Amino acid sequence: MSKLDQVLQRIDSDLDSSLERLFQWLKVPSISTDPAYKDHCRTAGQWLVDELKSIGIEASLRETGGHPAVVGHAKGDAKLHVLFYGHYDVQPVDPLELWETPPFEPRMITLSDGRKAISARGSSDDKGQVMTFVEACRAWKAETGSLPINITFLVEGAEEDGSKFLPEFIEANKDELKADVALVCDTGMWDQNTPGITSSLRGMVYEEIIVRCADRDLHSGTFGGAARNPIHVLSKIIAAFHDDNGRITIPGFYDGVHETPTQVLEQWRGLNLTEEEFLGQVGLKQSAGEKGRMLIEQIQSRPTCDVNGIIGGYTGEGTKTVIASEARCKVSFRLVGDQDPVAISQNFEAFVRERIPADCSVEFIHHKGSRALALPHDFPAITAAKSALHDEWQKDPIVIGMGGSIPVGGDFKRTLGLDTLFVGFGLDDDRIHSPNEKYDLKSFHKGTRSWARILAALAK
Repeated sequence: MSKLDQVLQRIDSDLDSSLERLFQWLKVPSISTDPAYKDHCRTAGQWLVDELKSIGIEASLRETGGHPAVVGHAKGDAKLHVLFYGHYDVQPVDPLELWETPPFEPRMITLSDGRKAISARGSSDDKGQVMTFVEACRAWKAETGSLPINITFLVEGAEEDGSKFLPEFIEANKDELKADVALVCDTGMWDQNTPGITSSLRGMVYEEIIVRCADRDLHSGTFGGAARNPIHVLSKIIAAFHDDNGRITIPGFYDGVHETPTQVLEQWRGLNLTEEEFLGQVGLKQSAGEKGRMLIEQIQSRPTCDVNGIIGGYTGEGTKTVIASEARCKVSFRLVGDQDPVAISQNFEAFVRERIPADCSVEFIHHKGSRALALPHDFPAITAAKSALHDEWQKDPIVIGMGGSIPVGGDFKRTLGLDTLFVGFGLDDDRIHSPNEKYDLKSFHKGTRSWARILAALAK
């Protein structure tokens, strides 16, 4: 029996104890965005430090400007050195009344289709995913006394709060965090039986607009018909973001956007992902994206502009005949290719300003942006991961793009010069950030086995 076979056998036999450890971690309400949970975040970080130490990995809790980070180091048999990243913080649980089981009382549930799943906040995003890697390392250490490769761990406690202090921490500790490649387990599979390797991530620009007209709220009977209404002004601007074909109309927006390679498009066509299948799970039927583009293009390789929130005037119970003095909205842009976040922000501001009437004003709140990331499909770590995942799942993994953004990949590239391999085992129905978050038992078990195989493949 090979060393890898011994490790896989150990993972299988230790599944119950692995779940017990995960459940202990999930019980800690490490909500990073709420100051009331500050001590719980530290507890969650220290829990992981203790677990890493228990399997012979040097680890410590390191201070940042916010919640502490976990840093660990483990020597391996091969020269390759990887930096593994994850996060121990979780999203808030509101609205609590929609949870079918208490969010911090993890339990095994049976889904309507018979699948077993772990129900708890953080089960999929990201404690369960982190533990697939940790448990794979545990099995290697238990069976062989060592790891196949050198590993540095960086597990932060503020990803759900924007990782505000992580770039600074990486810069301050860049010598300690040096490696050959970064690994991130915070992404998903193609479906419950088909693994995925994320080779690209969209970037992000986030903007807030505040349009102000009159110097106070006005009675609509007295001023209606004469006074400028900022809600109308803002609505007209928002309506101009897209043309009738779904293209974004901001000048220069598509600078740096490249067409998806033909071979990738062919692979995507072979997946037969339909609008009904993808949108049907959220109660929709028809795509509202760019015309002439496949659905998978729209969600993975094309840029977007979405209004995330809008408010103005009276929104309480009953009626109030008022013309608001201001209206505001929040807008996010997902970027691809070589789009420049700074240029997007500047062009967006100019686009809005030229549509503001003379007797109104506009204020912008610009949030930090991030560029898109992409790996070449022949990247050596992708090749190793493809082989390992095929061996575990008996199916070729789908190399996919991710519609969302994980800014740490850009931080690793800029500061450490590292490319990042994104492999995760989450599913679209895991309900991350929503009530009733879950993580399939199969994802946890086979995810752990997958990481054991990937570590072996990377050592070759």
